[in-house]
Amino acid sequence: MTEQTTVTTATAKPVPTLPDAQTVTSVTHWTDRLFSFRVTRPQSLRFRSGEFVMIGLMGDPDPATGRTKPLLRAYSIASPSWDDELEFYSIKVQDGPLTSKLQHIQVGDEIILRPKPVGTLVHDALLPGKRIYFFSTGTGFAPFASLLREPQTYEDYDEVIVTHTCRDVAELEYGRQLVEGLENDPLIGEMVAGKLKYYPTTTREESTKMGRITEKLKSGELFTDLGVPPISPETDRAMVCGSIGLNNDLKEILEGFGLREGANSEPAEYVVEKAFVG
Repeated sequence: MTEQTTVTTATAKPVPTLPDAQTVTSVTHWTDRLFSFRVTRPQSLRFRSGEFVMIGLMGDPDPATGRTKPLLRAYSIASPSWDDELEFYSIKVQDGPLTSKLQHIQVGDEIILRPKPVGTLVHDALLPGKRIYFFSTGTGFAPFASLLREPQTYEDYDEVIVTHTCRDVAELEYGRQLVEGLENDPLIGEMVAGKLKYYPTTTREESTKMGRITEKLKSGELFTDLGVPPISPETDRAMVCGSIGLNNDLKEILEGFGLREGANSEPAEYVVEKAFVG
């Protein structure tokens, strides 16, 4: 693992202006596999906390024509809707077409940002409830980083439970620091107090709580640990963001509790992010 490093100031390098360009304002490398970064926000951009946008860089020139095309991927916006900047949380894939390049961005560089936010992990896609669960693995924590800093989350629910499962302890650090800072947040600190429960687990490295979240749900250990009743469609709502395998497993488990999948056009008891990178 590499040490966590944050870069927030640098002399802007001269780079070609990209289509829909936004400027990188800070970069944090959390581990040798994970990093986050912030960019300027287009003045016209409006989004709901939990949505995603397409971001990217220009690809390598075509050997035959010399032309370049944008390399774009869907990324959840990790910052809340009220933030002046946009934050993203990404995995580093060494041979990935985009992330092999994106992981090397520095302050002052530009990225492409298509300002058309969409997504299902929004409050509008859920019916009113008492308690909301955010289930995430890896960089699937990103949309919940947005929603955990959204005042509506605490206005709509009496309890907010966020689970984050990673292989190693260091991979939990981005989420841990964010959660621990919420009660001191000048905007929502008072709203968060007493409502938020954080449940991190690891699957490989030894930690305080080990195991997959699916196992914790099936056994009931999650509810015992948190001191909450089992999930019920009358009171509980859920959002899921992780690997395709996790998403499918959690859909089956949540539907076993009687929850139905919702959408922007037809709100219900749970939603799953279908267009997630990482």
